[in-house]
Amino acid sequence: MTFEEAVAKSQTLTERPSNDILLKLYALFKQASEGDVSGEKPGGFDFKGAAKYDAWAKIKGQEPDSAKSEYISLVESLL
Repeated sequence: MTFEEAVAKSQTLTERPSNDILLKLYALFKQASEGDVSGEKPGGFDFKGAAKYDAWAKIKGQEPDSAKSEYISLVESLL
Protein backbone atom coordinates (compact mmCIF):
# COMPACT_ATOMS: atom_id res chain seq x y z
CA MET A 1 0.00 0.00 0.00
CA THR A 2 1.31 3.47 -0.83
CA PHE A 3 1.08 6.47 1.47
CA GLU A 4 -1.56 8.04 -0.76
CA GLU A 5 -3.65 4.84 -0.71
CA ALA A 6 -3.36 4.70 3.08
CA VAL A 7 -4.55 8.31 3.36
CA ALA A 8 -7.57 7.52 1.17
CA LYS A 9 -8.38 4.36 3.15
CA SER A 10 -8.05 6.18 6.48
CA GLN A 11 -10.93 8.42 5.41
CA THR A 12 -13.23 5.47 4.73
CA LEU A 13 -12.81 3.48 7.95
CA THR A 14 -16.09 1.92 9.07
CA GLU A 15 -15.34 2.42 12.78
CA ARG A 16 -14.04 5.68 14.24
CA PRO A 17 -10.67 5.07 15.91
CA SER A 18 -9.96 6.32 19.42
CA ASN A 19 -8.79 9.90 19.88
CA ASP A 20 -5.26 8.65 20.58
CA ILE A 21 -5.16 6.81 17.26
CA LEU A 22 -6.64 9.80 15.41
CA LEU A 23 -3.97 12.07 16.89
CA LYS A 24 -1.25 9.58 15.91
CA LEU A 25 -2.60 9.44 12.35
CA TYR A 26 -2.70 13.23 12.21
CA ALA A 27 0.85 13.61 13.51
CA LEU A 28 2.27 10.99 11.17
CA PHE A 29 0.45 12.51 8.19
CA LYS A 30 1.74 16.00 8.97
CA GLN A 31 5.29 14.75 9.61
CA ALA A 32 5.27 12.78 6.35
CA SER A 33 3.86 15.61 4.27
CA GLU A 34 5.27 18.76 5.90
CA GLY A 35 8.18 17.72 8.13
CA ASP A 36 8.72 19.01 11.66
CA VAL A 37 6.04 20.99 13.45
CA SER A 38 6.36 24.76 13.12
CA GLY A 39 4.58 27.85 14.32
CA GLU A 40 3.04 28.68 17.65
CA LYS A 41 1.12 26.14 19.71
CA PRO A 42 -2.58 27.04 19.73
CA GLY A 43 -3.60 28.44 23.07
CA GLY A 44 -6.66 29.55 24.93
CA PHE A 45 -9.61 27.27 24.51
CA ASP A 46 -8.41 25.57 21.30
CA PHE A 47 -7.97 22.21 23.02
CA LYS A 48 -8.24 20.24 19.77
CA GLY A 49 -5.64 22.39 18.05
CA ALA A 50 -3.29 22.13 21.03
CA ALA A 51 -3.68 18.33 21.13
CA LYS A 52 -2.88 18.08 17.43
CA TYR A 53 0.14 20.35 17.83
CA ASP A 54 1.42 18.30 20.79
CA ALA A 55 0.98 15.00 18.93
CA TRP A 56 2.93 16.34 15.96
CA ALA A 57 5.63 17.88 18.18
CA LYS A 58 6.21 14.49 19.88
CA ILE A 59 7.56 13.03 16.63
CA LYS A 60 9.70 16.03 15.69
CA GLY A 61 12.84 14.87 13.92
CA GLN A 62 11.32 11.70 12.48
CA GLU A 63 12.21 11.24 8.82
CA PRO A 64 9.26 11.76 6.43
CA ASP A 65 9.75 8.30 4.88
CA SER A 66 9.69 6.73 8.33
CA ALA A 67 6.48 8.63 9.16
CA LYS A 68 4.93 7.42 5.90
CA SER A 69 5.80 3.80 6.69
CA GLU A 70 4.41 4.08 10.21
CA TYR A 71 1.24 5.75 8.91
CA ILE A 72 0.70 2.94 6.38
CA SER A 73 1.21 0.28 9.07
CA LEU A 74 -1.22 2.01 11.41
CA VAL A 75 -3.92 2.30 8.72
CA GLU A 76 -3.41 -1.35 7.76
CA SER A 77 -3.93 -2.36 11.41
CA LEU A 78 -7.23 -0.44 11.46
CA LEU A 79 -8.64 -2.11 8.33
